[in-house]
Amino acid sequence: MMQTRNSAIGIDLGTTNSAIAVWQDGKACLIPNAHGEDLTPSIVCIGEDNTLLVGQAAATRLLSDPANTASHFKRFLGSERRYRLGKDKYTPTELCALVLGSLKSDAEAWLGHPVREVVISVPAYFGDQQRKQVRLAAELAGLDAVRLINEPTAAAMAYSLHEQHSRRFLVFDLGGGTFDVTVVEYQDSIMEVRASAGDNRLGGEDFTQDLVDAVLDQLGTDRSDIPLAQLGQVYLACEQAKRHRSGTGLVVELGGELNRTLTFSEFDLADIWRETLSRLRKPLSQALSDARLRPEEVDELIFVGGASRQSEVQQTAVRLLGRFGRYELDPDRVVAMGAAVQAACRLRDSAVEELIMTDVCPFTLGIAVSQGDQHGIFSPILERNTVVPASRVERYRSGHEQQSSVCISIYQGERFWVRDNLHVDDLEIPLPTGKGIQEVDVRFSYDINGMLEVDVTLVNSGEQFQKVIDTSPAGVTEEGKRESCERLARLKHHPRDALPNLTLSERLEQLYEESTGDERRQIEQWLLQFERVLAGQDPQQIRSFREEMNALLKQWN
Repeated sequence: MMQTRNSAIGIDLGTTNSAIAVWQDGKACLIPNAHGEDLTPSIVCIGEDNTLLVGQAAATRLLSDPANTASHFKRFLGSERRYRLGKDKYTPTELCALVLGSLKSDAEAWLGHPVREVVISVPAYFGDQQRKQVRLAAELAGLDAVRLINEPTAAAMAYSLHEQHSRRFLVFDLGGGTFDVTVVEYQDSIMEVRASAGDNRLGGEDFTQDLVDAVLDQLGTDRSDIPLAQLGQVYLACEQAKRHRSGTGLVVELGGELNRTLTFSEFDLADIWRETLSRLRKPLSQALSDARLRPEEVDELIFVGGASRQSEVQQTAVRLLGRFGRYELDPDRVVAMGAAVQAACRLRDSAVEELIMTDVCPFTLGIAVSQGDQHGIFSPILERNTVVPASRVERYRSGHEQQSSVCISIYQGERFWVRDNLHVDDLEIPLPTGKGIQEVDVRFSYDINGMLEVDVTLVNSGEQFQKVIDTSPAGVTEEGKRESCERLARLKHHPRDALPNLTLSERLEQLYEESTGDERRQIEQWLLQFERVLAGQDPQQIRSFREEMNALLKQWN
Protein backbone atom coordinates (compact mmCIF):
# COMPACT_ATOMS: atom_id res chain seq x y z
CA MET A 1 0.00 0.00 0.00
CA MET A 2 1.62 3.24 -1.14
CA GLN A 3 1.13 6.76 0.15
CA THR A 4 2.63 10.11 -0.66
CA ARG A 5 5.75 11.12 1.19
CA ASN A 6 3.80 13.85 3.00
CA SER A 7 1.60 11.39 4.85
CA ALA A 8 0.03 12.86 7.97
CA ILE A 9 1.31 10.57 10.74
CA GLY A 10 0.21 10.62 14.38
CA ILE A 11 1.73 8.57 17.21
CA ASP A 12 0.36 7.72 20.63
CA LEU A 13 3.43 6.86 22.72
CA GLY A 14 1.62 5.08 25.54
CA THR A 15 2.71 3.75 28.89
CA THR A 16 1.18 0.32 28.28
CA ASN A 17 0.57 0.27 24.51
CA SER A 18 1.59 2.53 21.65
CA ALA A 19 -0.05 3.09 18.27
CA ILE A 20 0.62 4.89 15.00
CA ALA A 21 -2.01 6.23 12.58
CA VAL A 22 -2.11 7.93 9.20
CA TRP A 23 -4.69 10.33 7.75
CA GLN A 24 -5.95 8.61 4.63
CA ASP A 25 -9.01 9.02 2.42
CA GLY A 26 -10.55 11.57 4.76
CA LYS A 27 -10.13 9.59 7.98
CA ALA A 28 -7.53 8.43 10.49
CA CYS A 29 -6.38 4.84 9.88
CA LEU A 30 -4.39 2.82 12.38
CA ILE A 31 -1.27 1.19 10.93
CA PRO A 32 -0.78 -2.48 11.86
CA ASN A 33 2.56 -3.69 13.19
CA ALA A 34 4.51 -6.65 11.82
CA HIS A 35 2.21 -9.00 13.77
CA GLY A 36 -0.92 -7.51 12.19
CA GLU A 37 -1.99 -5.73 15.40
CA ASP A 38 -2.62 -2.00 15.68
CA LEU A 39 -1.51 -1.81 19.32
CA THR A 40 2.16 -2.39 20.13
CA PRO A 41 3.00 -3.11 23.80
CA SER A 42 5.44 -0.49 25.12
CA ILE A 43 7.83 -3.19 26.28
CA VAL A 44 11.51 -3.70 25.47
CA CYS A 45 13.70 -6.78 26.03
CA ILE A 46 17.46 -6.71 25.46
CA GLY A 47 19.35 -9.98 25.81
CA GLU A 48 22.92 -10.54 26.99
CA ASP A 49 23.99 -10.76 23.33
CA ASN A 50 22.35 -7.35 22.65
CA THR A 51 19.42 -8.98 20.83
CA LEU A 52 16.53 -6.52 20.83
CA LEU A 53 12.84 -7.35 21.08
CA VAL A 54 10.12 -4.69 21.10
CA GLY A 55 6.36 -5.00 21.50
CA GLN A 56 4.56 -8.33 21.66
CA ALA A 57 7.79 -10.31 21.26
CA ALA A 58 9.21 -8.51 24.31
CA ALA A 59 5.97 -8.98 26.26
CA THR A 60 6.44 -12.74 26.17
CA ARG A 61 9.76 -12.24 27.98
CA LEU A 62 8.19 -10.56 31.01
CA LEU A 63 7.83 -14.05 32.50
CA SER A 64 10.75 -15.92 30.98
CA ASP A 65 13.37 -13.14 31.24
CA PRO A 66 12.06 -10.38 33.55
CA ALA A 67 15.55 -9.13 34.48
CA ASN A 68 16.22 -8.05 30.89
CA THR A 69 12.71 -6.79 30.09
CA ALA A 70 11.35 -3.29 30.82
CA SER A 71 7.83 -1.88 30.73
CA HIS A 72 6.02 1.26 31.95
CA PHE A 73 9.21 3.29 31.49
CA LYS A 74 7.31 6.25 30.04
CA ARG A 75 6.29 7.15 33.59
CA PHE A 76 9.92 7.94 34.40
CA LEU A 77 10.75 10.24 31.48
CA GLY A 78 12.78 13.15 32.79
CA SER A 79 13.97 11.24 35.86
CA GLU A 80 17.38 9.78 36.71
CA ARG A 81 16.07 6.21 36.56
CA ARG A 82 18.12 3.70 34.56
CA TYR A 83 17.24 0.18 33.39
CA ARG A 84 19.96 -2.48 33.22
CA LEU A 85 19.05 -4.67 30.26
CA GLY A 86 21.58 -7.05 28.79
CA LYS A 87 25.06 -5.54 29.03
CA ASP A 88 24.15 -1.82 29.32
CA LYS A 89 22.00 0.62 31.23
CA TYR A 90 19.32 2.52 29.34
CA THR A 91 17.38 5.69 30.12
CA PRO A 92 13.57 5.80 29.83
CA THR A 93 14.12 8.12 26.86
CA GLU A 94 16.23 5.54 25.04
CA LEU A 95 13.65 2.82 25.68
CA CYS A 96 10.89 5.10 24.36
CA ALA A 97 13.07 5.68 21.30
CA LEU A 98 13.16 1.92 20.68
CA VAL A 99 9.35 1.78 20.79
CA LEU A 100 9.09 4.77 18.45
CA GLY A 101 11.63 3.15 16.14
CA SER A 102 9.52 0.00 16.00
CA LEU A 103 6.42 2.05 15.12
CA LYS A 104 8.42 3.90 12.45
CA SER A 105 9.53 0.61 10.86
CA ASP A 106 5.96 -0.71 10.87
CA ALA A 107 4.66 2.45 9.21
CA GLU A 108 7.37 2.46 6.56
CA ALA A 109 6.69 -1.19 5.71
CA TRP A 110 2.95 -0.52 5.44
CA LEU A 111 3.14 2.80 3.59
CA GLY A 112 6.03 1.87 1.35
CA HIS A 113 8.10 5.02 1.91
CA PRO A 114 10.25 6.59 4.66
CA VAL A 115 8.54 8.30 7.59
CA ARG A 116 10.15 11.34 9.19
CA GLU A 117 7.73 14.07 10.33
CA VAL A 118 5.18 13.01 12.94
CA VAL A 119 2.80 14.41 15.54
CA ILE A 120 3.30 12.71 18.92
CA SER A 121 0.81 12.82 21.78
CA VAL A 122 1.91 13.44 25.37
CA PRO A 123 0.00 13.54 28.67
CA ALA A 124 -1.41 17.02 29.23
CA TYR A 125 0.34 17.23 32.57
CA PHE A 126 3.79 16.43 31.15
CA GLY A 127 6.17 19.23 32.09
CA ASP A 128 8.76 21.00 29.98
CA GLN A 129 11.50 18.46 30.74
CA GLN A 130 9.32 15.44 29.96
CA ARG A 131 8.21 16.96 26.65
CA LYS A 132 11.82 17.56 25.72
CA GLN A 133 12.59 13.92 26.48
CA VAL A 134 9.81 12.84 24.10
CA ARG A 135 11.35 15.02 21.39
CA LEU A 136 14.76 13.49 22.09
CA ALA A 137 13.30 9.97 21.94
CA ALA A 138 11.83 10.81 18.53
CA GLU A 139 15.19 12.17 17.37
CA LEU A 140 16.98 9.00 18.52
CA ALA A 141 14.40 6.98 16.57
CA GLY A 142 15.06 8.94 13.38
CA LEU A 143 11.83 10.94 13.63
CA ASP A 144 11.09 14.65 13.69
CA ALA A 145 8.35 15.44 16.21
CA VAL A 146 7.00 18.49 14.38
CA ARG A 147 4.22 18.83 16.93
CA LEU A 148 3.45 17.54 20.40
CA ILE A 149 -0.26 17.36 21.17
CA ASN A 150 -1.81 16.70 24.56
CA GLU A 151 -3.46 13.28 24.70
CA PRO A 152 -6.93 14.50 25.82
CA THR A 153 -6.83 17.20 23.15
CA ALA A 154 -6.03 14.58 20.52
CA ALA A 155 -8.98 12.48 21.69
CA ALA A 156 -11.27 15.50 21.56
CA MET A 157 -10.09 16.23 18.01
CA ALA A 158 -11.01 12.71 16.95
CA TYR A 159 -14.49 13.11 18.43
CA SER A 160 -14.99 16.68 17.15
CA LEU A 161 -14.01 15.95 13.56
CA HIS A 162 -17.56 15.38 12.37
CA GLU A 163 -19.36 17.20 15.20
CA GLN A 164 -22.18 19.41 13.93
CA HIS A 165 -23.34 21.09 17.14
CA SER A 166 -21.73 23.21 19.82
CA ARG A 167 -20.72 20.90 22.67
CA ARG A 168 -18.68 20.89 25.86
CA PHE A 169 -16.62 17.75 26.36
CA LEU A 170 -14.92 16.53 29.48
CA VAL A 171 -12.15 14.13 28.41
CA PHE A 172 -11.41 11.64 31.18
CA ASP A 173 -8.08 10.13 30.11
CA LEU A 174 -6.75 7.32 32.32
CA GLY A 175 -3.94 5.45 30.64
CA GLY A 176 -1.47 2.93 31.93
CA GLY A 177 0.64 5.48 33.76
CA THR A 178 -0.91 8.94 33.53
CA PHE A 179 -4.25 10.60 34.28
CA ASP A 180 -5.54 13.77 32.61
CA VAL A 181 -8.85 15.59 32.75
CA THR A 182 -9.48 18.19 30.05
CA VAL A 183 -12.50 20.40 29.43
CA VAL A 184 -12.98 21.19 25.73
CA GLU A 185 -15.56 23.43 24.05
CA TYR A 186 -16.41 22.94 20.37
CA GLN A 187 -18.21 25.65 18.41
CA ASP A 188 -18.20 26.69 14.73
CA SER A 189 -15.20 24.49 13.81
CA ILE A 190 -13.18 25.94 16.70
CA MET A 191 -12.10 23.55 19.43
CA GLU A 192 -11.03 25.41 22.54
CA VAL A 193 -9.39 23.72 25.50
CA ARG A 194 -10.85 25.47 28.53
CA ALA A 195 -8.87 23.77 31.29
CA SER A 196 -6.67 20.78 31.99
CA ALA A 197 -5.59 19.04 35.18
CA GLY A 198 -4.10 15.69 36.03
CA ASP A 199 -1.62 13.43 37.75
CA ASN A 200 1.26 12.02 35.68
CA ARG A 201 1.97 9.34 38.28
CA LEU A 202 -1.51 7.80 38.30
CA GLY A 203 -2.77 5.17 35.87
CA GLY A 204 -3.95 1.62 35.31
CA GLU A 205 -0.56 0.37 36.52
CA ASP A 206 -1.43 1.60 40.03
CA PHE A 207 -4.63 -0.46 40.07
CA THR A 208 -2.65 -3.53 38.99
CA GLN A 209 -0.05 -2.96 41.71
CA ASP A 210 -2.81 -2.57 44.31
CA LEU A 211 -4.19 -5.94 43.22
CA VAL A 212 -0.70 -7.51 43.31
CA ASP A 213 -0.31 -6.32 46.92
CA ALA A 214 -3.69 -7.84 47.80
CA VAL A 215 -2.70 -11.18 46.20
CA LEU A 216 0.64 -11.24 48.02
CA ASP A 217 -1.19 -10.45 51.25
CA GLN A 218 -3.46 -13.47 50.74
CA LEU A 219 -0.39 -15.58 49.93
CA GLY A 220 1.17 -14.43 53.20
CA THR A 221 4.28 -12.91 51.61
CA ASP A 222 5.61 -9.55 50.43
CA ARG A 223 7.55 -8.30 47.43
CA SER A 224 10.97 -8.66 49.03
CA ASP A 225 10.44 -12.35 49.83
CA ILE A 226 9.10 -13.62 46.52
CA PRO A 227 11.44 -14.54 43.60
CA LEU A 228 11.41 -12.08 40.70
CA ALA A 229 10.04 -14.67 38.26
CA GLN A 230 7.13 -15.52 40.59
CA LEU A 231 6.43 -11.83 41.16
CA GLY A 232 6.22 -11.45 37.40
CA GLN A 233 3.72 -14.33 37.27
CA VAL A 234 1.59 -12.66 39.95
CA TYR A 235 1.72 -9.33 38.10
CA LEU A 236 0.68 -10.85 34.76
CA ALA A 237 -2.08 -12.86 36.41
CA CYS A 238 -3.44 -9.71 38.07
CA GLU A 239 -3.23 -7.74 34.83
CA GLN A 240 -5.05 -10.50 32.95
CA ALA A 241 -7.73 -10.76 35.65
CA LYS A 242 -8.27 -6.99 35.61
CA ARG A 243 -8.52 -6.80 31.81
CA HIS A 244 -10.74 -9.83 31.23
CA ARG A 245 -12.99 -9.77 34.28
CA SER A 246 -16.67 -10.50 33.89
CA GLY A 247 -19.33 -9.53 36.37
CA THR A 248 -18.65 -7.50 39.48
CA GLY A 249 -15.95 -9.60 41.13
CA LEU A 250 -12.53 -10.67 39.94
CA VAL A 251 -10.68 -14.01 39.81
CA VAL A 252 -6.88 -14.23 39.74
CA GLU A 253 -5.56 -17.51 38.34
CA LEU A 254 -2.00 -18.17 39.53
CA GLY A 255 -0.22 -20.89 37.59
CA GLY A 256 3.20 -22.50 37.92
CA GLU A 257 4.53 -23.23 41.39
CA LEU A 258 1.98 -20.96 43.04
CA ASN A 259 -0.99 -22.86 41.54
CA ARG A 260 -3.72 -20.90 43.33
CA THR A 261 -7.03 -19.34 42.39
CA LEU A 262 -7.96 -16.23 44.37
CA THR A 263 -11.38 -14.60 44.24
CA PHE A 264 -12.08 -10.97 45.13
CA SER A 265 -15.63 -9.72 45.58
CA GLU A 266 -16.93 -6.32 44.54
CA PHE A 267 -16.62 -5.26 48.19
CA ASP A 268 -12.99 -6.49 48.30
CA LEU A 269 -12.10 -4.55 45.16
CA ALA A 270 -13.70 -1.36 46.47
CA ASP A 271 -11.47 -1.64 49.52
CA ILE A 272 -8.31 -2.58 47.54
CA TRP A 273 -8.73 0.35 45.13
CA ARG A 274 -10.29 2.91 47.49
CA GLU A 275 -7.19 5.11 47.85
CA THR A 276 -6.27 5.00 44.16
CA LEU A 277 -9.85 5.77 43.08
CA SER A 278 -9.91 8.74 45.45
CA ARG A 279 -6.97 10.25 43.56
CA LEU A 280 -9.23 10.65 40.51
CA ARG A 281 -11.40 13.24 42.24
CA LYS A 282 -9.04 16.17 42.66
CA PRO A 283 -7.97 16.61 39.00
CA LEU A 284 -11.58 16.30 37.82
CA SER A 285 -12.80 18.92 40.31
CA GLN A 286 -9.86 21.22 39.51
CA ALA A 287 -10.47 21.06 35.75
CA LEU A 288 -14.12 22.00 36.19
CA SER A 289 -13.24 24.79 38.63
CA ASP A 290 -10.58 26.25 36.33
CA ALA A 291 -13.02 26.10 33.39
CA ARG A 292 -15.58 27.85 35.62
CA LEU A 293 -18.17 25.18 34.88
CA ARG A 294 -20.56 23.17 37.00
CA PRO A 295 -20.80 19.42 36.26
CA GLU A 296 -24.26 19.84 34.74
CA GLU A 297 -22.87 22.33 32.19
CA VAL A 298 -20.76 19.60 30.56
CA ASP A 299 -22.55 17.98 27.60
CA GLU A 300 -20.38 14.91 27.01
CA LEU A 301 -18.10 12.70 29.10
CA ILE A 302 -15.48 10.98 26.93
CA PHE A 303 -13.49 8.05 28.29
CA VAL A 304 -9.95 7.69 26.94
CA GLY A 305 -7.20 5.23 27.84
CA GLY A 306 -7.39 1.49 28.48
CA ALA A 307 -7.70 1.91 32.25
CA SER A 308 -10.89 3.94 31.80
CA ARG A 309 -12.66 0.67 30.88
CA GLN A 310 -12.49 -0.44 34.53
CA SER A 311 -16.01 -0.38 35.93
CA GLU A 312 -14.97 1.19 39.26
CA VAL A 313 -13.23 4.01 37.39
CA GLN A 314 -16.29 4.66 35.22
CA GLN A 315 -18.57 4.63 38.26
CA THR A 316 -16.37 7.17 40.02
CA ALA A 317 -16.38 9.50 36.99
CA VAL A 318 -20.12 9.11 36.40
CA ARG A 319 -20.91 9.85 40.04
CA LEU A 320 -18.73 12.98 40.05
CA LEU A 321 -20.06 14.33 36.73
CA GLY A 322 -23.62 13.07 36.84
CA ARG A 323 -23.70 11.61 33.31
CA PHE A 324 -22.68 8.49 31.42
CA GLY A 325 -19.65 8.42 29.14
CA ARG A 326 -19.16 7.94 25.40
CA TYR A 327 -17.33 5.03 23.81
CA GLU A 328 -17.90 5.45 20.06
CA LEU A 329 -14.13 5.45 19.50
CA ASP A 330 -11.88 2.86 21.09
CA PRO A 331 -10.25 4.36 24.24
CA ASP A 332 -6.96 2.61 23.44
CA ARG A 333 -6.81 3.95 19.88
CA VAL A 334 -8.56 7.30 19.86
CA VAL A 335 -5.45 9.30 20.85
CA ALA A 336 -3.39 8.00 17.90
CA MET A 337 -6.34 8.78 15.62
CA GLY A 338 -6.56 12.32 17.00
CA ALA A 339 -2.82 12.82 16.55
CA ALA A 340 -3.25 11.86 12.88
CA VAL A 341 -6.11 14.39 12.61
CA GLN A 342 -3.75 17.07 13.97
CA ALA A 343 -1.09 15.98 11.47
CA ALA A 344 -3.66 16.36 8.69
CA CYS A 345 -4.56 19.84 9.97
CA ARG A 346 -0.88 20.76 9.84
CA LEU A 347 -0.68 19.61 6.20
CA ARG A 348 -3.88 21.55 5.36
CA ASP A 349 -5.84 18.49 4.27
CA SER A 350 -9.08 19.65 2.71
CA ALA A 351 -11.17 17.41 4.99
CA VAL A 352 -9.94 19.08 8.18
CA GLU A 353 -8.58 22.47 7.18
CA GLU A 354 -11.51 24.27 8.80
CA LEU A 355 -10.90 22.73 12.24
CA ILE A 356 -9.11 25.23 14.50
CA MET A 357 -7.74 24.17 17.86
CA THR A 358 -6.57 26.11 20.90
CA ASP A 359 -4.81 24.56 23.89
CA VAL A 360 -3.72 25.61 27.36
CA CYS A 361 -0.68 25.50 29.59
CA PRO A 362 -1.78 22.91 32.20
CA PHE A 363 0.39 24.18 35.07
CA THR A 364 1.64 27.49 36.47
CA LEU A 365 5.17 28.60 35.56
CA GLY A 366 7.11 31.15 37.58
CA ILE A 367 10.35 31.97 39.38
CA ALA A 368 11.72 32.01 42.93
CA VAL A 369 11.72 35.43 44.64
CA SER A 370 12.37 36.91 48.07
CA GLN A 371 10.10 39.13 50.14
CA GLY A 372 11.85 40.78 53.05
CA ASP A 373 13.70 38.08 54.96
CA GLN A 374 11.65 35.30 53.39
CA HIS A 375 13.31 33.48 50.48
CA GLY A 376 12.12 30.83 48.01
CA ILE A 377 8.64 32.25 47.39
CA PHE A 378 6.97 31.23 44.12
CA SER A 379 6.10 34.16 41.83
CA PRO A 380 3.79 33.03 38.97
CA ILE A 381 4.36 34.46 35.48
CA LEU A 382 2.21 32.14 33.34
CA GLU A 383 -0.85 30.92 35.24
CA ARG A 384 -2.17 27.42 34.66
CA ASN A 385 -4.75 27.02 31.90
CA THR A 386 -3.56 30.12 30.05
CA VAL A 387 -4.45 29.72 26.37
CA VAL A 388 -1.31 28.98 24.34
CA PRO A 389 0.71 30.06 22.53
CA ALA A 390 1.18 32.70 25.22
CA SER A 391 3.80 35.22 26.33
CA ARG A 392 3.74 36.98 29.70
CA VAL A 393 6.22 39.34 31.33
CA GLU A 394 6.73 40.37 34.97
CA ARG A 395 9.12 43.00 36.36
CA TYR A 396 11.40 42.29 39.32
CA ARG A 397 14.05 44.26 41.24
CA SER A 398 17.49 43.27 42.49
CA GLY A 399 17.90 42.88 46.24
CA HIS A 400 20.58 45.53 46.86
CA GLU A 401 22.72 48.09 45.01
CA GLN A 402 25.96 46.08 45.08
CA GLN A 403 24.41 42.91 43.69
CA SER A 404 26.61 41.68 40.80
CA SER A 405 24.24 39.05 39.43
CA VAL A 406 20.76 37.63 39.80
CA CYS A 407 19.76 33.98 39.53
CA ILE A 408 16.49 33.35 37.69
CA SER A 409 15.28 30.02 39.11
CA ILE A 410 12.36 28.67 37.07
CA TYR A 411 9.70 26.40 38.60
CA GLN A 412 6.38 24.85 37.63
CA GLY A 413 3.62 24.06 40.09
CA GLU A 414 0.90 25.57 42.21
CA ARG A 415 2.48 25.78 45.69
CA PHE A 416 3.48 28.95 47.56
CA TRP A 417 7.03 27.77 48.34
CA VAL A 418 9.22 26.86 45.37
CA ARG A 419 10.61 23.88 47.31
CA ASP A 420 7.19 22.25 46.88
CA ASN A 421 7.15 22.82 43.10
CA LEU A 422 9.16 21.27 40.27
CA HIS A 423 12.46 22.94 39.43
CA VAL A 424 12.86 23.50 35.68
CA ASP A 425 16.11 25.42 35.19
CA ASP A 426 18.37 28.25 36.43
CA LEU A 427 19.84 31.24 34.64
CA GLU A 428 22.55 33.48 36.07
CA ILE A 429 22.25 37.09 34.80
CA PRO A 430 25.14 39.54 35.36
CA LEU A 431 24.15 42.95 36.77
CA PRO A 432 26.04 46.23 36.42
CA THR A 433 27.49 47.20 39.81
CA GLY A 434 27.46 50.68 41.31
CA LYS A 435 24.37 51.77 39.38
CA GLY A 436 21.74 51.28 42.03
CA ILE A 437 18.87 48.81 42.25
CA GLN A 438 18.30 47.12 38.90
CA GLU A 439 14.93 46.31 37.37
CA VAL A 440 14.67 43.08 35.42
CA ASP A 441 11.86 41.99 33.06
CA VAL A 442 11.34 38.23 32.88
CA ARG A 443 9.22 37.01 29.97
CA PHE A 444 7.91 33.45 29.63
CA SER A 445 6.79 32.24 26.21
CA TYR A 446 4.98 28.90 26.01
CA ASP A 447 4.23 27.45 22.59
CA ILE A 448 1.62 25.01 21.28
CA ASN A 449 4.06 22.11 21.75
CA GLY A 450 4.32 22.84 25.45
CA MET A 451 7.89 24.14 25.13
CA LEU A 452 9.05 27.01 27.35
CA GLU A 453 11.38 29.86 26.40
CA VAL A 454 12.57 32.61 28.74
CA ASP A 455 13.72 36.12 27.83
CA VAL A 456 15.34 38.34 30.45
CA THR A 457 15.82 42.09 29.88
CA LEU A 458 17.77 44.55 32.06
CA VAL A 459 15.41 47.53 32.00
CA ASN A 460 18.02 50.27 32.45
CA SER A 461 20.49 49.09 29.80
CA GLY A 462 18.14 47.17 27.52
CA GLU A 463 20.56 44.21 27.51
CA GLN A 464 18.75 40.98 26.71
CA PHE A 465 19.31 37.30 27.45
CA GLN A 466 17.10 35.24 25.17
CA LYS A 467 16.03 31.61 24.93
CA VAL A 468 17.81 30.69 28.10
CA ILE A 469 16.18 27.26 28.38
CA ASP A 470 17.79 24.96 25.83
CA THR A 471 15.45 23.00 23.56
CA SER A 472 17.43 19.87 24.37
CA PRO A 473 16.84 18.07 27.67
CA ALA A 474 18.87 19.39 30.57
CA GLY A 475 22.13 17.56 30.97
CA VAL A 476 22.00 15.98 27.49
CA THR A 477 24.83 17.26 25.31
CA GLU A 478 25.47 16.48 21.67
CA GLU A 479 28.03 13.97 22.90
CA GLY A 480 25.37 12.42 25.13
CA LYS A 481 23.01 12.11 22.17
CA ARG A 482 25.77 10.53 20.13
CA GLU A 483 26.46 8.01 22.90
CA SER A 484 22.75 7.13 23.05
CA CYS A 485 22.64 6.64 19.29
CA GLU A 486 25.72 4.41 19.39
CA ARG A 487 24.33 2.36 22.29
CA LEU A 488 21.04 1.83 20.49
CA ALA A 489 22.81 1.06 17.21
CA ARG A 490 24.68 -1.82 18.87
CA LEU A 491 21.40 -3.60 19.54
CA LYS A 492 20.58 -6.48 17.25
CA HIS A 493 17.03 -6.98 16.02
CA HIS A 494 16.29 -10.70 16.08
CA PRO A 495 15.88 -11.99 12.50
CA ARG A 496 12.62 -13.62 13.59
CA ASP A 497 11.06 -10.15 13.79
CA ALA A 498 12.18 -8.94 10.35
CA LEU A 499 9.16 -8.39 8.13
CA PRO A 500 10.15 -10.85 5.33
CA ASN A 501 10.69 -13.60 7.91
CA LEU A 502 7.46 -12.80 9.73
CA THR A 503 5.63 -12.89 6.40
CA LEU A 504 7.01 -16.34 5.56
CA SER A 505 6.26 -17.69 9.05
CA GLU A 506 2.70 -16.44 8.92
CA ARG A 507 2.20 -17.88 5.43
CA LEU A 508 3.48 -21.29 6.54
CA GLU A 509 1.31 -21.23 9.65
CA GLN A 510 -1.74 -20.31 7.58
CA LEU A 511 -1.06 -23.19 5.19
CA TYR A 512 -0.61 -25.50 8.18
CA GLU A 513 -4.07 -24.51 9.45
CA GLU A 514 -5.63 -25.07 6.03
CA SER A 515 -3.94 -28.44 5.35
CA THR A 516 -4.38 -31.97 6.66
CA GLY A 517 -2.57 -35.30 6.49
CA ASP A 518 0.73 -35.53 4.60
CA GLU A 519 0.55 -31.91 3.46
CA ARG A 520 0.25 -30.71 7.05
CA ARG A 521 3.20 -32.89 8.12
CA GLN A 522 5.32 -31.45 5.28
CA ILE A 523 4.52 -27.88 6.33
CA GLU A 524 5.29 -28.82 9.93
CA GLN A 525 8.81 -29.85 8.89
CA TRP A 526 9.29 -26.60 7.00
CA LEU A 527 8.17 -24.57 10.02
CA LEU A 528 10.54 -26.40 12.35
CA GLN A 529 13.42 -26.10 9.89
CA PHE A 530 12.79 -22.37 9.44
CA GLU A 531 12.75 -21.90 13.22
CA ARG A 532 16.15 -23.62 13.50
CA VAL A 533 17.58 -21.43 10.73
CA LEU A 534 16.25 -18.28 12.43
CA ALA A 535 17.73 -19.37 15.77
CA GLY A 536 21.16 -19.53 14.12
CA GLN A 537 20.83 -15.79 13.23
CA ASP A 538 23.02 -16.18 10.12
CA PRO A 539 21.65 -13.63 7.62
CA GLN A 540 22.93 -15.50 4.56
CA GLN A 541 21.44 -18.85 5.63
CA ILE A 542 18.14 -17.18 6.52
CA ARG A 543 17.92 -15.39 3.18
CA SER A 544 18.84 -18.56 1.27
CA PHE A 545 16.24 -20.67 3.09
CA ARG A 546 13.58 -17.97 2.68
CA GLU A 547 14.19 -17.71 -1.06
CA GLU A 548 14.03 -21.49 -1.41
CA MET A 549 10.79 -21.66 0.57
CA ASN A 550 9.18 -18.81 -1.36
CA ALA A 551 10.00 -20.61 -4.62
CA LEU A 552 8.45 -23.84 -3.29
CA LEU A 553 5.34 -22.04 -2.06
CA LYS A 554 4.76 -20.51 -5.49
CA GLN A 555 4.29 -24.06 -6.78
CA TRP A 556 2.17 -25.14 -3.78
CA ASN A 557 -1.25 -26.38 -4.78
